Amino acid sequence: MLLVTLREGIEMFLIVALAATYLRKSGRVALLSAVSWGTATAVAASVVLGTWLAEVAVLPKWEALLALVAAVLVITMVIYMLKAAKHLRRDIGARLEAAAVRTGRGAWLGVFLFVVLMVTREGMETAFITASLFRQTDTAHFALGAFGGLSLAAALAWTWVRYGQLVNLALFFKVTSVFLVLFAFQLVIYSFHEATEANLLPLDNAYWHVATEPYGPEGQYGALLTYLLVLVPAAWLMFAGLKTRLAAAR
Repeated sequence: MLLVTLREGIEMFLIVALAATYLRKSGRVALLSAVSWGTATAVAASVVLGTWLAEVAVLPKWEALLALVAAVLVITMVIYMLKAAKHLRRDIGARLEAAAVRTGRGAWLGVFLFVVLMVTREGMETAFITASLFRQTDTAHFALGAFGGLSLAAALAWTWVRYGQLVNLALFFKVTSVFLVLFAFQLVIYSFHEATEANLLPLDNAYWHVATEPYGPEGQYGALLTYLLVLVPAAWLMFAGLKTRLAAAR
């Protein structure tokens, strides 16, 4: 949960941080309240959606559907961010400029809607993923991981905006993308398992429900996949660091 909220949180907080920085540097300090209100609105909407989805996901058929939707969102998010990471600051600045050039309330409303839409897009993804995980883990560990991930994300976003090149954002997105691809694979397995429990698939649901039990989050092979979610990205990060040092040495 920490890794999920860290990845999603950094995208949300970066949008807010870059928007606020751009408005300050362009002399539009009066529009900063639109960023604050837009962020609060988007977070509230995401929390409400996440709470509702967690309640809905009591039945196996809904657990299967939400896990599948979350897997699709994770994969599309990875593809989008790997393409957009290099130009994130420029793209946000261009869109904000288009919203802020209006006069009076139009400018405030334009910035507000921009922040709401951008942050809610990431928040809704977090809500779907959170709902798909909620019934698979201990509540205390779940909440602790979520809080820790969001706190780290806020700190990283602030560091990146303040100190610029000290944070290798491109490497961050690459490493967490490895984690998310493995995580999406786990969600697909979980979705299939829950679908067989609800007798939704045109096959021998009872057989496949038993056959996929070891691959679930608490199964023998599912536990191994959970370890790989941490070990593979960590190995990727170590390899990237070693590669950078060798290049510098040359």
